[in-house]
Amino acid sequence: MADLPAPVRVSPVIKFFRWSFLGAGIVWGAFHLNRFSKKENALREVESKLKAERDAKLAAEKKAAAEREMAELEKMTR
Repeated sequence: MADLPAPVRVSPVIKFFRWSFLGAGIVWGAFHLNRFSKKENALREVESKLKAERDAKLAAEKKAAAEREMAELEKMTR
């Protein structure tokens, strides 16, 4: 192996600020995750209510299209 120089001692002030910024970043991330989670949950709740209406509308349209198709097929067979 190659001869490596001895590791450099890092100043305690630099270590303090590194750990402080790491902790601040974790707290900041947790705060924003909580905030965005609340917004996303509210959005999902609204979307779930709209989904029921949208599904009912699509089912009605699908049923009407099937009835029209059956009527056209009956006309063609006569």
